[in-house]
Amino acid sequence: MNGGSIPRLVIAAPSSGAGKTTVATGLMAAFADAGLTVSPHKVGPDYIDPGYHSLATGRPGRNLDAYLCGPDRIAPLFLHGAAGADLALVEGVMGLFDGASGMGELSSTAHVAKLLRAPVVLVVDASSQSRSVAALVHGFASWDPEVRLAGVILNKVGSDRHEELLREAMDSSGVPVLGALRRDGRAGTPSRHLGLVPVAERRAEAVESVAELAARVRAGCDLEALLALARTVPELPDAPWDPAAELAPTAGAQPAPAAGAQPAPAVGAAAPEKPLIAVAGGPAFTFSYAEHAELLAAAGAEVAPFDPLRDEQLPPGTRGLVIGGGFPEMYAPDLSANAPLRAAVAELAASGAPVSAECAGLLYLSRSIDGKPMCGVLPADARMTDRLTLGYREAVALRDNALAAAGTRVRGHEFHRTALEPGAGADPAWGLTHPERRVEGFVTGGVHASYLHVHWAAEPSLAGRLVTSAARGAATA
Repeated sequence: MNGGSIPRLVIAAPSSGAGKTTVATGLMAAFADAGLTVSPHKVGPDYIDPGYHSLATGRPGRNLDAYLCGPDRIAPLFLHGAAGADLALVEGVMGLFDGASGMGELSSTAHVAKLLRAPVVLVVDASSQSRSVAALVHGFASWDPEVRLAGVILNKVGSDRHEELLREAMDSSGVPVLGALRRDGRAGTPSRHLGLVPVAERRAEAVESVAELAARVRAGCDLEALLALARTVPELPDAPWDPAAELAPTAGAQPAPAAGAQPAPAVGAAAPEKPLIAVAGGPAFTFSYAEHAELLAAAGAEVAPFDPLRDEQLPPGTRGLVIGGGFPEMYAPDLSANAPLRAAVAELAASGAPVSAECAGLLYLSRSIDGKPMCGVLPADARMTDRLTLGYREAVALRDNALAAAGTRVRGHEFHRTALEPGAGADPAWGLTHPERRVEGFVTGGVHASYLHVHWAAEPSLAGRLVTSAARGAATA
């Protein structure tokens, strides 16, 4: 099969809460159980749903975010992630046509479906309607003629009679019903302040939930019809994204360094030694894009995962550190109790080794979280709040640092209910330019720490710079 012709479906909904994750994860698991190699994808910046997708399929859950990565990278990233798959399933975000605030369709599920030339299956919460479901589906099917709404799965159906009424109404809509799922809370996934509880925090229960979702989908959906629909897609003309090619020295010039700054290391420049980059994981640090580790490896690093809840030392030979997002606030006592690792992280940072920390990593490097001592690398303290900070951001690096050359522009995403005091150091990590102007985060020595989540596939030089810095440190150690 030509890679660009990978069978694919986008699972969307009229709004959040309709059951997209339930249906998408159940479909992934059901098709995987049937022997298909299923590639799972998620529209938008969310880290948690892809964990359930990965559990259902045995492959990394990958994000497709046209705001963070740009529309031109969506199909290449999709083809890279779906290589070798028999079927790719893409779970949408929010409502089908909901995109980045104030930017039209950008980064909406509909936008990504068009970029992938993929048919859309709409998951409709039918719990409080019967004949009106046809009007709802008609509106979504006719809103944008470039979006191919090719089927509907009715969710939260109350009874056989309710299903009969819904199917009767849909007969005149021209959109086929490809499944009907009853109301059932047995396979639910618990939520808290930032959404679903990640798989890493409840793996045994999550395995049972995914198995139950697969059983429900097998019983209520026409898998043969869904697979046949997925196989009607046209070929995508794009080449798959290649992390090694992205990091080639010819990939593009770097921004000019700030006055008096050291020249930026060349992206993809040959490293004098293969440095080991430790990447935080485990239940407290579950937020990571799969492409980040691939870019680090392509840039010449050895990537070694570790769990700050359990490991008392960094992996032997660590020359650089990446601490992504997650829920350190939920594990603050346990993180604090691991004093040997906190000391090791502080020692590595003090040595000038490159450290990239995002959101949870920022909090872990602070002096404390809700009064519990952390690594003390940054002169700041974190606390939980009732306020949700959420949204896309545009930012620029204000000075050369271990992650970004001065002038590097990125798009990122902020998502947390914590506050840091102060919110920025004397040398901030980023100057935010949209939707508001402010400075944010910390640059100190080799440390770059920020609330901003950035997808490195949009700016591969970040990975190249981090690895080059770590390699130079290793050569002089």
